[in-house]
Amino acid sequence: MDLANKYFNDIEWRYIDHSSGLEPMQSFAFDDTFSESVGKDLSPNVVRTWIHQHTVILGIHDSRLPFLKDGIAYLTDEMGYNAIVRNSGGLGVVLDQGILNISLMFKGQSETTIDEAFTVMYLLVAKMFEDEDVEIDTLEITHSYCPGKFDLSINGKKFAGISQRRVRGGIAVQVYLCVEGSGSERALMMKHFYDRALKGETTKFIYPDIEPQCMASLETLLNKKITVQDTMFLLLYAIKDLGGRLNMDPITDDEWQRYEGYFDKMIDRNAKMITKMNEK
Repeated sequence: MDLANKYFNDIEWRYIDHSSGLEPMQSFAFDDTFSESVGKDLSPNVVRTWIHQHTVILGIHDSRLPFLKDGIAYLTDEMGYNAIVRNSGGLGVVLDQGILNISLMFKGQSETTIDEAFTVMYLLVAKMFEDEDVEIDTLEITHSYCPGKFDLSINGKKFAGISQRRVRGGIAVQVYLCVEGSGSERALMMKHFYDRALKGETTKFIYPDIEPQCMASLETLLNKKITVQDTMFLLLYAIKDLGGRLNMDPITDDEWQRYEGYFDKMIDRNAKMITKMNEK
């Protein structure tokens, strides 16, 4: 079955706009909350947009860097970025006002392969930019930050990365879209972060050797002015063009209650990282 039809045609999607007012840890807690809602048939599929101020979202492997404290000190003291550890796969990514994050939450367990879930997001992003004279590739951009086989790139330059997480019968697929500003400057910052957090030490896990020029923003790649707000409209139009039905049902009392539990888990995870750093 065609995946676009399976996930969008005549399928209801509940739109949650979190493009302002949230802290990053709240975002990951909400995605877990909505994944559970979808997995338990308490909600239709969910699409959520989120934007955050200057924050580097680290992966679990990043939390084990030998000199993490020095890397985070560089981000906070020199660059003005906060750092937190997320609950989904991948390595460190940069969030700021020029980055649009999109989360898709839909039902699925072992019958939905990891690649299928990633492909749903790729199809949606490709639809968003189908009017542009560009080809969006899905292959690992090895020297980017947070490299993965479903990196999205144009002419070899990465502008987006996708991660996913599975919670209680629901799947959350998350993409960050580098829309505005300089993708290579963000990559340079992450290169300096890893330089300070590794200091040349050999580790079991291989961290990325970042080459900043292999990353760029959509603004640069499309050679036109495009804003995060424009991209949010493209997202909603794309879902409708694929046959999806949108609603804006509010967050339920039950969801608020479950959200509090997931938010507490995010706080605990990050508190453990800080404790480990201070022990070194």
